[in-house]
Amino acid sequence: MGFIWSLIIGGVIGWLAGVILGRDIPGGVIGNIIAGFIGAWLGSLIMGEFGPVIGGFYFVPALIGAVVVVFLTSLILRNTSRRHS
Repeated sequence: MGFIWSLIIGGVIGWLAGVILGRDIPGGVIGNIIAGFIGAWLGSLIMGEFGPVIGGFYFVPALIGAVVVVFLTSLILRNTSRRHS
């Protein structure tokens, strides 16, 4: 049950990052989960481990890291789509 809970929280973190930026992450639910997990890793790497722990994620660093991941992903995808248009 812990793994499923982590997937749900990772998806919510990725979704919240997309809502904050007003940009969609490609891949839908799977993309949100991936952005949440990578964001949690990146956020804890940069900011350390602090704040409330929800589903095994330190929420504040995970959310900030996911915002960075969604922003960078949208920049990369926007630039590559312009070149092919």
